[in-house]
Amino acid sequence: MPFQGILILVFIFMFLIFNIVKILKEYERGVIFRLGRLVGSRGPGLIILIPFIEKMTRVDLRVITYDIPPQDVITKDNVSIKVNAVLYFQVTDPNNAIVTVANFFEATSQIAQTTLRSVLGQVELDDLLAQREKINARLQKIIDEQTEPWGI
Repeated sequence: MPFQGILILVFIFMFLIFNIVKILKEYERGVIFRLGRLVGSRGPGLIILIPFIEKMTRVDLRVITYDIPPQDVITKDNVSIKVNAVLYFQVTDPNNAIVTVANFFEATSQIAQTTLRSVLGQVELDDLLAQREKINARLQKIIDEQTEPWGI
């Protein structure tokens, strides 16, 4: 029986250690909630949490690349085209990215798709082919304006 008691104590100790001590990589931040209230972000390195009181959500600060699925767009001159795009974005404020929007990755993706269809629908096909850089800059400006309050 003493062996089983020691085994149970070791199991409880290991469980607490895995819930208390977290290690974040250089490109990660941990957004800490204490009893559901935002405390702030911590990291990188060793993070110690108060068990059962503090919870942590990891946020990756690297540039995220997302392949936007092909979009069917009707241009201003009523030409139907299929457009592919790639979205690059980065979390600049982990607290806002977690607290302000439910899923920042999905929300940014949806804004990019909607903005792509909207902007390309206002351009004629000839202009679309001739002024790609100008259209890309316009898309970037619109997406940045919409996602900046989220810390993206």
